[in-house]
Amino acid sequence: MRPRLVLFGDSITEQSFASGGWGAALANHFGRQADVVLRGLSGYNTRWALKVLDRAMEEAANQSADPAAVTVFFGANDASLPDQQQAHQHVPLDEYQTNLRAICAYFKNRWPAAAIILITPPPIHEPARIRDMYGDNAASRQPERTNEAAGTYAQACIDVAKELDHPVIDIWTKMQQFPDWQTSALCDGLHFTPFGNKILFDEVLKTLEIIGFSQQSLRSDLPLFHEIDPKDPLKALEI
Repeated sequence: MRPRLVLFGDSITEQSFASGGWGAALANHFGRQADVVLRGLSGYNTRWALKVLDRAMEEAANQSADPAAVTVFFGANDASLPDQQQAHQHVPLDEYQTNLRAICAYFKNRWPAAAIILITPPPIHEPARIRDMYGDNAASRQPERTNEAAGTYAQACIDVAKELDHPVIDIWTKMQQFPDWQTSALCDGLHFTPFGNKILFDEVLKTLEIIGFSQQSLRSDLPLFHEIDPKDPLKALEI
């Protein structure tokens, strides 16, 4: 039975199977070795995600084995400003942390053997958010998200991961280490370009390797082509 990786998050997870996406890259990387299961919910915050968690995880894993790992990637919507256009997505910081703990507890109870990997919200490029929301750059416009708020929620996510002893990927900090990250890594000030997806893909691979999940540690599913004897092809396919 192939091991599974479950990706749970908001739109950045939902879009991860698009061309150049980090989820699609994981599926390609582990092609004959593991299945990548997508559970992305565009626009959702941790409050909404917690409410639908049971339904979202239906058939996400084989009944006979826990997933090898689950990524939990929320916070970009929770960090929406409470007095701006997307205020209905905002979740107060304390509740955000409480919800993350509850989501992690759910996975630990349902799949005890699965590693839980938290991912912080990404950085925000505010001018691009204004253009995306309003279609112009008028000086009177205010972004519905700020990089400062995203950073605060990123640190809160890191704190929960440390408290629960779960691996964490600080994509908020990592992405800002790259030149011109505002436009090279983000397409609209929030969502990822192919380069931004590559940054996260690399970080997820590193984290998976730390927990012992890598191409080198996994067997390929069924005999490889070079293992099949041209003189007796069916022999290698026998159980």
